Amino acid sequence: MGGFSDPQKDNRKKSGGPWYPFGEKGPKLPDFKPFGGWKFSIIYILILIVGMSLFNYVFLNRVNPTIDYSEFKAKIRSGEIKRVELTDSYFTGYTSQYRQEGPRFPSVRSYTRVPESVYRTVPINDPDIIKLMEEKGIDYYAVSREGSTVLNIIFSWVLPIAFFIFIWRFLMKRLGNMGGNVLSVGQNRAVIVAEGDIVTRFNDVAGVDEAKEELVEVVDFLKNSKKYTEIGGKIPKGVLLVGPPGTGKTLLARAVAGEAGTPFFRMSGADFVEMFVGVGAARVRDLFKQARDKAPCIIFIDELDAIGKSRINNIAGGNDEREQTLNQLLVEMDGFDSNSGLIILAATNRPDVLDPALLRPGRFDRQVLVDRPDLKGREAILRIHSKPVKLSPQVDLAAIARSTSGFAGADLANIINEAALLAVRGGRKIVEQIDLMEAIEKTVAGLQKKTQIMSDAERRVVAFHETGHALIAAFTPGSDPVQKISIIPRGFGALGYTLQMPIEDRHIITEEELLGKINVLLGGRAAEELVFGKLSTGAANDLTKVTDIARRMITDYGMSGRFKHVALTQRGANMMGNKFPEPQFQREYSEATQQYIDEEIAHMVEKQYNDVKLMLDRNQTLLKTIADRLLEKETVDENEFKVLVAGNRVNI
Repeated sequence: MGGFSDPQKDNRKKSGGPWYPFGEKGPKLPDFKPFGGWKFSIIYILILIVGMSLFNYVFLNRVNPTIDYSEFKAKIRSGEIKRVELTDSYFTGYTSQYRQEGPRFPSVRSYTRVPESVYRTVPINDPDIIKLMEEKGIDYYAVSREGSTVLNIIFSWVLPIAFFIFIWRFLMKRLGNMGGNVLSVGQNRAVIVAEGDIVTRFNDVAGVDEAKEELVEVVDFLKNSKKYTEIGGKIPKGVLLVGPPGTGKTLLARAVAGEAGTPFFRMSGADFVEMFVGVGAARVRDLFKQARDKAPCIIFIDELDAIGKSRINNIAGGNDEREQTLNQLLVEMDGFDSNSGLIILAATNRPDVLDPALLRPGRFDRQVLVDRPDLKGREAILRIHSKPVKLSPQVDLAAIARSTSGFAGADLANIINEAALLAVRGGRKIVEQIDLMEAIEKTVAGLQKKTQIMSDAERRVVAFHETGHALIAAFTPGSDPVQKISIIPRGFGALGYTLQMPIEDRHIITEEELLGKINVLLGGRAAEELVFGKLSTGAANDLTKVTDIARRMITDYGMSGRFKHVALTQRGANMMGNKFPEPQFQREYSEATQQYIDEEIAHMVEKQYNDVKLMLDRNQTLLKTIADRLLEKETVDENEFKVLVAGNRVNI
């Protein structure tokens, strides 16, 4: 048995490419787009319902009311009815003798209409009706309603059923996109990236060299696992990336998958847990089942703390959904062989809340710290993100890196993007140094409010307030240098600002330097009181920071007279170090100690405030000079400020 076969078409089917029915050079069959690419909208459902109702009302319900059978029979006897149409459902009588000729379709009328009356009745089993019509000479005939019956079935059954099936499928699809499809809750929602689709490499990641070195071993195992298994070594089952937000944990995971050239399962911790009990555990099982089928591969769970919180401090008790999900994850991590080529990467910025069972050897037995970049790392990150941006040859990225101490990689990427937007807003084709500096100020202090109008009295208060900050910073040894003073409102409620940028990264701060920070923060209020003889609310944020520094000096750093070398609180004792302390909700010392802390804070702040006020009192001329320049120009830069201070300072 044979048949005609187009080899070109068969080859196209195998390759998945388009089929040209007239040869490769001939016309290509157009892509089929139902309804010309028409997009579905719920409004069309409403239009369809209204249209069906109107059709039913106009065409299907245009019938005459029925009369009693006895009355219908009486009209035949009286001779009023001249013609009767017989159907299974009704007897219809007409007062006219004209009949329809030709095919009897409801839409075709081949006879001439005259004014007539129509009477309808429901037939009953009456053999005498035919004799009566013959006696009276009534023209009667039977009409088949097969077409109407089919139409009635279509409109009464087929269309409503099809309509509700369509609505059901549409709603299930929408609910499935929102995670509420009860028919597929057990399926994992991981984004599966195929081998070779990830273009991120280690060269695209900068500022975290130590973390990259830790992950190179993972990549090497996925590529060359034999050299590890021959010697009897085992690669860590899980690698936990720990670090503050925006430092590049997710980017590092993508780089590992890109370097290894393996499939990549990406999923957030929040994707496991739903409102239905058992969904999280089912999704964990499904995720690991698919990963084993595609091994070697990488599973990346972002925001692990969403499902990995410690079970020790479960106040509610019982076995909730999140705990079931965590238990299943622990079981799955124990269940696969470390030599199977399945690597689990996870990221979190809250390692202190993770369950200890997750961090033990055999699960996430390697923790990699992805910290904020140093000066060299910030410059490397800036160079990577500025590659697609047109920069002026005069742009100094090293200076930008020095001005962004403490910034994470995401912050630096945002600065480059903001600078490009500012350049376009200013009508420039390339990004200048001024755009990058303005982007830093916008990130640190907020957006300029050029339209906000302040009275002259408020402008004077703000000018002297900011000048007080700047002068104390200049007078305090070891303080960060002043880069800019401005009385242009920025951000939320900031009527002015003094921008200080550190020269180098600092990891240890001495007691004298902490007191110097307190002095700089108190400089604004001291200047207000010295010049105007009264206080204002402008120093509210400064006082909050001052109180926090003083309290931590006493409670955390052991820098008080009575509790020297004693830490009164346990906050900050976590994997992230003291940079990311947990809020202290429970006091760990007595009422007497609390009273001492409050009194010591007040005494420390009062002493530093008097010293600051004395410094400004001896330099009132310099204070007034810089404040007047601020009122005139609204902004004083670093160079101008240094010149003014050097020429008018009084030694203290």
